[in-house]
Amino acid sequence: MSTATANGVANDIASDVRNSNNKSMGAMLIKSLPDALRKFDPRNMWHNPVMFIVWVGAAFLTLLGIGQLFAPAELSQGQPVYFTWIIAIVLWFTVLFANLAEAVAEGRGKAQADALRKTRTTTPAHRVVCYDEENDPDVRGPEKGEGPSSIVEVPSSDLKLGDVVVVEAGDLIPGDGDIISGIASVDESAITGESAPVIRESGGDRSAVTGGTRVLSDRIVVRITQKPGESFVDKMIALVEGANRQKTPNEIALDVLLSSLTIIFLIVVLCINPQASAVGASVSLTVLIALLVCLIPTTIGALLSAIGIAGMDRLVQRNVLATSGRAIEAAGDVTTLLLDKTGTITYGNRQASNFHALPGVDHDEIVRAAALSSLADSTPEGQSIVDLARKEGMELKDIPGAIAVPFTAETRMSGLDLPTGERIRKGATSAIEHWVAEEGSGVGQEILDAMHDRVESVSNAGGTPLVVAEQDASGVVKILGVVQLKDVVKEGLRERFADMRAMGIRTVMVTGDNPLTAAAIAKEAGVDDFIAEAKPEDKLAYIKKEQAKGQLVAMTGDGTNDAPALAQSDVGVAMNSGTSAAKEAGNMVDLDSDPTKLIDIVQIGKQLLITRGALTTFSIANDIAKYFAIIPAMFMEQFPGLGVLNLMGLHSSLSAVLSAIIFNAIIIVLLIPLALKGVKYRAESSEKILGRNLSIYGLGGIVAPFVGIWIIDLFVRLIPGF
Repeated sequence: MSTATANGVANDIASDVRNSNNKSMGAMLIKSLPDALRKFDPRNMWHNPVMFIVWVGAAFLTLLGIGQLFAPAELSQGQPVYFTWIIAIVLWFTVLFANLAEAVAEGRGKAQADALRKTRTTTPAHRVVCYDEENDPDVRGPEKGEGPSSIVEVPSSDLKLGDVVVVEAGDLIPGDGDIISGIASVDESAITGESAPVIRESGGDRSAVTGGTRVLSDRIVVRITQKPGESFVDKMIALVEGANRQKTPNEIALDVLLSSLTIIFLIVVLCINPQASAVGASVSLTVLIALLVCLIPTTIGALLSAIGIAGMDRLVQRNVLATSGRAIEAAGDVTTLLLDKTGTITYGNRQASNFHALPGVDHDEIVRAAALSSLADSTPEGQSIVDLARKEGMELKDIPGAIAVPFTAETRMSGLDLPTGERIRKGATSAIEHWVAEEGSGVGQEILDAMHDRVESVSNAGGTPLVVAEQDASGVVKILGVVQLKDVVKEGLRERFADMRAMGIRTVMVTGDNPLTAAAIAKEAGVDDFIAEAKPEDKLAYIKKEQAKGQLVAMTGDGTNDAPALAQSDVGVAMNSGTSAAKEAGNMVDLDSDPTKLIDIVQIGKQLLITRGALTTFSIANDIAKYFAIIPAMFMEQFPGLGVLNLMGLHSSLSAVLSAIIFNAIIIVLLIPLALKGVKYRAESSEKILGRNLSIYGLGGIVAPFVGIWIIDLFVRLIPGF
């Protein structure tokens, strides 16, 4: 597969998602019709108890209708022969519409799965025989001569867990794995849809690579971490197609509730005929089956699976892969969010925001010294100091003969040595203090106290202080002041955190900063709590503490050291750019590696639960309304007194039953778009959401049957014999 093909695959995925969203519902229903018809198999239907009852009723009435063709007098029970056939046909359509809802939801993921399959080609893999880690640079193929380790070419499908392969520029990575040697630029557009290449290297949190992606430069040695058929792409294909979708605990509980209601209504309907016979009346089997289908919760029974599949589909459209519907559902119930500061709450590139001169130091003096010490500093922080100095009017030029002193982890400072003998240093407070003490200039305690005051003031404001000092040609050292670096909080996050708070979700910022800096940024961002100077074990301990209180916790991570916390959390979102250990530990993978997407994931989970609750409310309200709408009309001929309760003026018992059964089928089709798109999400408390559901979907579920059945009855009464 060429690079152009890989990019084309990513574009296909994005295009298919857009096209599936833009297609009319009619076109989507027609396209999904063959899949819906295949679902009529009773071995498939029995997994949905409510719709299975409808299937059994339709099959029974079909057989009864065939019998009526040969013995109409004995089996029709005084009703038109075609009445049974009409009811049977409507029931078959009811089952079809339920299957269509699920087929349409599943069909939206098939285009994505087909596009992903294009990346799962059998490619040649250069497997290392007897890999010698110490002599890795000498790994060579037979054509280059034998070495400590040799390479053989095998199909990627023959690779086993633990095999080591060499991938060079232009090669496709043959399987999921971790880089154990080397660094390379990798094109991951076939998986993520992002055309910009990414850097992957050994020994860090960016060591994981995915099969089907392409190395653009350099050479890497990869250890395969997945068995054949269990790669990341294989899992994605299975999940977006719904092949591995299992019912969530809430779905199972709702299934039990719906099954219980179905059994109750089944018993009620079975008791109607004996009671009617006691007063000299009778009800035909056709009418009883139609009544049963009208009363059981067919609406939510038909749409329940589609709601869950659509929730997973919405995640896939946002480039998030969930390992199960359980993870999405858990996201909707989350009460605590753990968010890393850098890259999630802040942009992560600290910028110089102010120069603070110490007493007796001219402002221009510290600006000049800070800028000169940063001229050779290629870091974003160093360049931001130069930019800020220029904004303040400082003219800066390269100084011939000056020697740049680079930043190192040991010294924790950088600077510039001028040809005049002047030396300038900027860095962490303790590092500059140590440098000043070593030079033995005897800086007074008053100056040190002033410096500490400035440092504390910057930290309290949420900034990072860098102290600037200089040594003149005569050897006298002077502390000039403090540069304030500010980690910029992302726009709009404060409002989003306020929305989370309105839903009862607590936000917690995790950072390695000191408590003063962490507190200032937490206040600016609007989070509820923070963990400062956090270590991996601190995250794990905090999650366990929250869960012990009965809270559900979500977090993001990308490193191997995040794996324990990701595994412990109820919703663990691993970054695709992270290690294999992190992706295995989490129950979701963000293909874009955007930590802020955790907030979107929670909102999608909430929308899934809200949609399910709204349609369940509508369905149960429907059943109650249909009961009071058609029961009086059904028996008003045997019991004329019930005619008073026939508020809609339905024409006859037969027209009432047929109108109700037609409405029951049509309402499923009308609600498919809502099940797929989801109820509009609003950041509100559970009480407000429940109140809205009851007022809109509860009241709507009661009113809709009365109006719908009445309108349908106006047409049904025109059928001869009704």
